[in-house]
Amino acid sequence: MHQSATDPPPRVLHLAQPVDGGVARVVVDLVRAQLASGLDVTVACPGGALADDAAALGAGVRHWRASRSPGPGLWSEVRGLARLLDEVRPDLVHAHSAKAGLAGRLALRGRVPTVFQPHAWSFEAVGGVTAALALRWERWGARWASRLVCVSEAERRTGERSGIAGRWSVVANGVDARRFRPARVGAVRTALPALAELPPSAPLVVCVGRLCRQKGQDVLLDAWSTIVTQLPGARLVLVGDGPDLDELRSRAPESVLFTGAVEDTVPWYQAADLVVLPSRWEGMALAPLEAMACGRPVVVTDVDGARESLPPGLAGRCLVPPGSPAALAEAVTGLLRDPLLRESLGERARRYVLSTHDVRHTAEQFADVYRDLLGHGAAALVEPTECRESIHS
Repeated sequence: MHQSATDPPPRVLHLAQPVDGGVARVVVDLVRAQLASGLDVTVACPGGALADDAAALGAGVRHWRASRSPGPGLWSEVRGLARLLDEVRPDLVHAHSAKAGLAGRLALRGRVPTVFQPHAWSFEAVGGVTAALALRWERWGARWASRLVCVSEAERRTGERSGIAGRWSVVANGVDARRFRPARVGAVRTALPALAELPPSAPLVVCVGRLCRQKGQDVLLDAWSTIVTQLPGARLVLVGDGPDLDELRSRAPESVLFTGAVEDTVPWYQAADLVVLPSRWEGMALAPLEAMACGRPVVVTDVDGARESLPPGLAGRCLVPPGSPAALAEAVTGLLRDPLLRESLGERARRYVLSTHDVRHTAEQFADVYRDLLGHGAAALVEPTECRESIHS
């Protein structure tokens, strides 16, 4: 989006509680595109990698003290956010994920155009009374969102079926296909110290994601006992950190490697024969898109956004029911035994991401959403020439 020389650029405030993982990557990619188009962008978050990355891009950064989940400190967090809003005076607030959506809407109450992007619904992450309270809030809080933006049609349908009413837009997640790109497996494995001694023919499965119940690594470990029995030389790499690390490590066999948090996930995708993400719920996960951009086939669970993230016709091979170790083991074993099929699927996946999930297209769609909400004050906003040419050429 370009602003005319005579008008001040709109001030956009991105509000996020997760400071790492997929939500943070979405925010960073969007901030990068919006700064390039001339917007005045500030990010409010509790520090961490998101704050560092946003500052490195040239965005304003404000520290917002907030825990990941609602709790006794919520009203203090809302008051702190209200003070921050008075200082930044944004023209538009874009709240990412459940906690920022909760605190942001309570602080703003519709006084400023507000975009709420759940990145997977909060009521799917919990159960019992907590889930009922989360759903009740989402239904009630929707009145204070100028636009509800979902990352997949499936996520939007889940919201509508759950009784959440509002103005909806769907903006699919995108990845930077210039960064996430194919590479020769052997060369990448040799360059990763943890894989340097792995035999070149050893089947390698990689799972990238926060080690937590949502991402389902426990289900993958249950499936892995069957997979490694049929393919004794196979290895599994769990890339990431999280609250379930110790529990997962305690039950993992020697054929499973834990990398912990890594600065760059690209070489791990490139080193894989197959990338697996056995999530229990999602909006649209980034990891499968990143893997496919690297030319790697994926196996994912049939949760919100999964079918939309796959090339047409691949559901039978690459999609399994959530929470089913047996189905997951069958799909993974079948693909590990068929290198020609994996190569074909990887090539199709890369082409699909380039055509459908380029992050620049995501930025263009958000420009349309912002333009609609800002009205005549954004009449001169258009997407950058580079973006238009790269998407439409």
